[in-house]
Amino acid sequence: MWWKVILIVLGSIFVLITLAVIFGNIIFNRKVNHEVSELIIKSKESEPQVITEEDIKTLPEPIQRYLRYTQVIGKEKIRAVRLKQRGYFRQKPDQSWMPFTAEQYYTTDPPAFVWKASLKAFLLISIKVRDMYYEGKGNMLVKLPPFVTIADARGDEIDQGTLLRYLNEIMWFPTAYLSDYIQWEPVNSSSAKAIMSYQGVTASAITYFNEKGEMTNFAAERYMTVDGQYVLETWSTPIREYREINGIRIPTMGEGVWKLSSGDFSYIRLEITELEYASPW
Repeated sequence: MWWKVILIVLGSIFVLITLAVIFGNIIFNRKVNHEVSELIIKSKESEPQVITEEDIKTLPEPIQRYLRYTQVIGKEKIRAVRLKQRGYFRQKPDQSWMPFTAEQYYTTDPPAFVWKASLKAFLLISIKVRDMYYEGKGNMLVKLPPFVTIADARGDEIDQGTLLRYLNEIMWFPTAYLSDYIQWEPVNSSSAKAIMSYQGVTASAITYFNEKGEMTNFAAERYMTVDGQYVLETWSTPIREYREINGIRIPTMGEGVWKLSSGDFSYIRLEITELEYASPW
């Protein structure tokens, strides 16, 4: 019967598409795993260094209060981090939220990260994203399996944005706020200015704290893509849900918000599901 032939053809097409997607995912994951290995290899091996009150005494009072709250005093400086996330993402205010899961690796000397995410965009196909900050350069790679490249963004604006992202996400390994590439300036009793300079790129942010010592927000001028052009806008990351993991208090829930003239645009909401501090070399 003709309908049996159609079913066989459709089944064959489905199998071919599925195999192509699987093959595309394998290639993507191999690339990211290689980048993670390179990041770890470049990380400098050093003697363990314990954080003391002496190390924080010259910092603005709010950041001192925050570091005490996180319980890093008396603990070794963190050199490498591996974590997992889940959450929701959208590109425009009128878009539906897409669920995602992600895995991320960091080193602190030198500062670097690789973020690998899978966004559920269609019934059977997920968009693959790799964001990277390495040797002072940023690169955002977006793939639609099996072989379609949606974005491969790099350049000065991306370098600035990924540096700011790294500076922001130190909240998950707060001993790195004491790194040589970060300077602090006082603002008032509940905020301080963090300035990060690395490989010729400098960016700054205002960090906000409550009386308890928790960091509650982080705001900076960051480049946003609008109709294919880069526009400098205010970017903030409201923070909530602190939890103690591996003896350190960190925020486990938050979101990313663009403060636009048309109103606030929340584009990502996430939760930390796993976190491990390691020395993988």
